[in-house]
Amino acid sequence: MNTLRVPKVLGFILLGLAAGPLPAHVGLHPSVHDTVAGVIERMKRQLSTNELARLDAQAVEKFLTAAEREILATEHISFRVNVPVRLSVLRDARLGEEPFWLRTRGFLQTGLTLKEGSATFDVWQKDFAAGRIGLGIHSFTGSGNHYLILLAPQNPGDTVQVTELYPGQLRTAEFRAGVEPYVDQPVKLKSVPAALEGQLLIQTDTEREEDARLVNVFRWTQYPATDKPDQVVLTWSEDPRTTQTIQWRTSTAVPRGYVQYQKKSDYARFKPKRPLRATATTTRLVTPTLANDPAVCRHTAVLRDLTPGTTYVYSVGDGDEDHWTELAEFTTAPAGVQPFSFIYMGDAQNGLDRWGTLVHNAFRSRPDARFYIMAGDLVNRGGERHDWDSLFHNAAGIYDRRPLVPALGNHECQGGQPRLYLEQFALPRNGPAGLEPERAYSFEYANALFVILDSNSDPWKQAGWLEQTLAQSKATWKFAVYHHPAYSSGGNRDNAAVRAAWTPLFDKYHLDLALQGHDHAYLRTYPLKASQRVASPKEGTVYIISVSGTKMYKQDAHDYTEFGMSNVATYQVLDIQISGNRLVYRAYDIDGRLRDELVIEK
Repeated sequence: MNTLRVPKVLGFILLGLAAGPLPAHVGLHPSVHDTVAGVIERMKRQLSTNELARLDAQAVEKFLTAAEREILATEHISFRVNVPVRLSVLRDARLGEEPFWLRTRGFLQTGLTLKEGSATFDVWQKDFAAGRIGLGIHSFTGSGNHYLILLAPQNPGDTVQVTELYPGQLRTAEFRAGVEPYVDQPVKLKSVPAALEGQLLIQTDTEREEDARLVNVFRWTQYPATDKPDQVVLTWSEDPRTTQTIQWRTSTAVPRGYVQYQKKSDYARFKPKRPLRATATTTRLVTPTLANDPAVCRHTAVLRDLTPGTTYVYSVGDGDEDHWTELAEFTTAPAGVQPFSFIYMGDAQNGLDRWGTLVHNAFRSRPDARFYIMAGDLVNRGGERHDWDSLFHNAAGIYDRRPLVPALGNHECQGGQPRLYLEQFALPRNGPAGLEPERAYSFEYANALFVILDSNSDPWKQAGWLEQTLAQSKATWKFAVYHHPAYSSGGNRDNAAVRAAWTPLFDKYHLDLALQGHDHAYLRTYPLKASQRVASPKEGTVYIISVSGTKMYKQDAHDYTEFGMSNVATYQVLDIQISGNRLVYRAYDIDGRLRDELVIEK
């Protein structure tokens, strides 16, 4: 099961800490999240840098107070049973001595095991009376597969009933071959131990494996903030024709920010005009687990009333004449239909220094590209700011000159909430009702529509908005950008809900290209309609998967694959040509070699 689950690096607690204090815990249960937050703060006060770096599970257990230990041993999962039960915990044996509460609460190892894929689960049991039962955290390391829970009646003839199950998303099922052990993963057990077959399974949640991660939780960024602005990034949060959004970072010693800007044509004159000035909104971004740079200031400014199709020069600073950045430039979207190019990349995620070489090569090769699309998993550790610092550092000199159009990947959503992603990018807020703003959005550029979807959230809840957006657009070219592919390049990463909810709408309104990520092996499908191959892209949608970082997966054979390759990082250049309504799509590797090409004519 470990090979099939979506990898995670931090639980919700760390994402909450990244954005500031966690909200008060709701409900009658003492909060594991709040407890872990308190432990982290106390560790920072009482332990040296070397001690923080050397923490292991045993050291963490010794550090806890009796009250903290009790909460972490009993309040991760709880429920009520109607009869006395024998409770089995099936634990990933790779965890060694974890979780600590199996030992301290008197669970006994039975010798039974469950094997699934590369993982072996050993079985620990304890008898409980009828009433409320509380179980503890998965581990202090956050590693391994989340434990499973089985219930059997102590008395023959009794039927076990579970009520008041917490967290509320957990479910129960009969323990047998073919059952899904987790509520959030489409993984099925191939077999179960005969001695346990037929017992009542409480299906747990892999997203909670890191709820109490306290080992290797403290990080050090290679690129701490200074008083000088850095991480300057262009995005669009409003109309690309008449606005430009700019965000950047400084240390907390710089609590304000401004943008000076003017048309490049005015600046280039013998007597340039006095630049305009816009005031930024400044917020503190706090990451308590980042030991050497826990708080920074994020500055965001939206320049409005710009002239379409015009290049501007700008710099950012705090208002002091000596504190402005060097001039950079951006170009607004055209007011009408003009040819343009853009670059699309799949997952960067790992090896961001190597990815930096690829993206800089793309910029040097195609400086005419107007913007850059990234189809999710921009970083590996979405809840850890040092990974974002590395991304911005390696993209320096590009995203301050060409807008970034990001989509949410699962690695941005570590722990369930993409707080650092949302804090660091200002994006359009025109997405589906009921979905957190900026997770999905759309915009038009020249004669093209771009719909950015959130495949981490329920695809069906975005389908109505998607249909309305596609139906209302008169754009010649239509693109969708999202992370989890409708048609996988691998063999065990199917995303049936994405395919069922969105591809019929792509068919109905003739989406040209779906730009995807996640699978880390390059794929271009035949043109597809109703999941069947059609004669040309005029009749169906072409689905692309690419990877721009260093993490690679195996490529499996599929009847929908027109071209695929493995172990190749690529960037894609898409040229929208007005004459003849042609789209020329080309995929290049890090050395600039052409690896794939497609021409679509309307």
